[in-house]
Amino acid sequence: MDNCQRLLIDNSRLKLFSAQIKIRSTYFSRICDNFCPGFGVRISETPVKVMKEIKNIARNTLLSDLKSNPLVHPPKLKYNAVPFDLIKTEHFEPAVKFALCEAENEIAMIESNLEPATFENTILAMECSGSLMNRIMLIYRILHGHESDNDFKDLATKLYPPLTEFGHRIITSKPLFKRVEHVHKKRMDLGLTGEQIRLVEENYNDFIKNGINLNQKDQDDLKAINIELSKVSNKFAQNVLNSRNTFEYTITDAKELDGVPETAMKLMAQTATDKGHDGGWTILLQMPFTHPVMTYAKNRKLREFIFKSLGSVAYNDEFDNQENILNKVDLLYRFSRLLGFDTYADYVLQDRMAESLTTVKGFLDSFYKISKTQAINDLAEVKLLAQKMDGLKDPQPWDMGYYTEKLKQKKYGFNTEELRPYFKMDNVITGVFKIAEKLYGLQFEEKFDIQTFHPSVKTYSVSDAKYGHLGILMLDLFPRTTKRNGAWMATLQPQGLIDGSSRRPIACMGANLMPGTNDQPSLLSLQEVKTIFHEFGHALHHILSQCTYTSLSGTRVLWDFVELPSQIMENWVYEKEALDLFAVHYETGESIPDDLLKKVQDAKNFMAGRSSLGQLNGEYLDLAWYTTNPKNITDVTDFEDKIDAKTRLMPKVNGTNSSCSFSHIFAGGYAVGYYSYRWAESLDADAYELFKEKGIFNKETASSFRENILSKGNTIHPKKLYKKFRGRQPDPKALMRRNGLT
Repeated sequence: MDNCQRLLIDNSRLKLFSAQIKIRSTYFSRICDNFCPGFGVRISETPVKVMKEIKNIARNTLLSDLKSNPLVHPPKLKYNAVPFDLIKTEHFEPAVKFALCEAENEIAMIESNLEPATFENTILAMECSGSLMNRIMLIYRILHGHESDNDFKDLATKLYPPLTEFGHRIITSKPLFKRVEHVHKKRMDLGLTGEQIRLVEENYNDFIKNGINLNQKDQDDLKAINIELSKVSNKFAQNVLNSRNTFEYTITDAKELDGVPETAMKLMAQTATDKGHDGGWTILLQMPFTHPVMTYAKNRKLREFIFKSLGSVAYNDEFDNQENILNKVDLLYRFSRLLGFDTYADYVLQDRMAESLTTVKGFLDSFYKISKTQAINDLAEVKLLAQKMDGLKDPQPWDMGYYTEKLKQKKYGFNTEELRPYFKMDNVITGVFKIAEKLYGLQFEEKFDIQTFHPSVKTYSVSDAKYGHLGILMLDLFPRTTKRNGAWMATLQPQGLIDGSSRRPIACMGANLMPGTNDQPSLLSLQEVKTIFHEFGHALHHILSQCTYTSLSGTRVLWDFVELPSQIMENWVYEKEALDLFAVHYETGESIPDDLLKKVQDAKNFMAGRSSLGQLNGEYLDLAWYTTNPKNITDVTDFEDKIDAKTRLMPKVNGTNSSCSFSHIFAGGYAVGYYSYRWAESLDADAYELFKEKGIFNKETASSFRENILSKGNTIHPKKLYKKFRGRQPDPKALMRRNGLT
């Protein structure tokens, strides 16, 4: 029996309060039934004064029962930090139940307000509602991605359905929409700021996009679809993680790892020891293990084994995702049809910079022909080298990384691994901080009094001379079995108005980079350095936000604009003026030699055609899944093979499938959004041309980028923001110029 039910049967309390407000006990029960969602009559039917009294009694009762729950009663910590050391798995379910009751009551008070709708009593009240629920779920998502076991992940099946149901209940509330619509009609005559007008418009559009004008049956169908989607997405992500984590391959003969760099060998040996093996080298399905094998191992059979293992994650194993894919595609198709759109892609793109499927397809197709032509030439070079080196007449996909690296060494005279000693992890972090200081005047101070969710996480406060404290940055950069794969930036606290005061943000960067060992520090590859700079760009977008309202702040921008701040940061990785700030040999302290740096810069666009075509493969596959009638998809593998044919240069490898582990589009937020990387990359290429023209550390350019891009969030449409920064619309050819695709 949960807290709400206990409250409802507390007869003495019911009788006492019933007498106080002079209403029938049965009517009081009807009112109480509505304190928590799912108990009966709509709460908006209850008089406001009565509701306030009920809220006080109910809230105090529930709070008393949750007095030891740190999610509901957190200790007061500096920066509003999270007491991770106190939080346990069992705290989340009762805390979310209580927070949902709180949020439901707050929304009900808006719905039942008899005063005419205003910005303050409707739009602002909605913006401020659900703050406890939002905080709890941000904590849950951080732990789910960074540090969680299966029991913790399984909580999602209990938490997300009622949350989804509550969200649907809000967005389909006729009384709420009537008030929002009233403010929306008069928004230009209310003396509102530009940001307030934007908030009104975003709220109004959310109702329209989510079917407020549908009949009740269609709304009920949407609700059922949304609840099921939350389950399917979570199951997909969990399957990918579990499938990866079940893989463990230990080698006892060093000859099998001939060619693998010493740094990776030490990591594998350390992992074997940690796993309880008596010697040997253990390979896991994580980038620091697999990339060195695929790029440097002479052992062709090992490369084939790892390639096929990577390609079969969550495919035809106990964690198979094929059914989840078909379910999600079908659900989103039905969702979009209910809302009057032909496909889910059409629904999504109405609220993107690109605006239409025609624009996205045209954008991608403009890269396709030239990318494929260059990719064919790139592949021919690799095949020729494979034949000359080893007499390999018919190289396979698992040979491509190995011989591509050999070709780069031959053409440019350097091995990618030569750079690793210059990229000690601590130095790279110091470097990206120095670059942010030179660009934006930021200061980073490591903090040791802020609790984290794992001992390896480092925490920094970020400040500048103008604003003082700007936010908190957490870095969690090494792989663990309790952590999701890939790299990302997640929000632990948004920037803006929360509980009556303006809060500064807390950002958390996650990655799975090459860790150190007992006798060697963490030394990164050039690609891993770019990963740090990329995610740091997202963090800056979050931390430098200067918005009033959280729903418009930081990275909460249109999806095909969100990668601009991250991707532009990668440009500094290739600049000598930037590298000189941090890239020194971890043993000698010497900077990267000029001749080596020139080789790296010359090789920047090496295999640009193949790289672009590989990216197009994912972009076309994403669009295909969400523009095709699910009735025409009977088999996941067959469907993927047909779409891949457009970009495939080598034969399909049986037993592999990329969709089953394509978390971006089936578990993340990138459904019909994978093109966003290239779209934002075209913006970043154009924007960085201005930095190159004025100087990569030019204060005026950096200040404009901060003011117009990094600080504004979604308070102004991104097309207007970009034009303010650049002085014109973006040049679509800038990316082709930069990547050597012209």
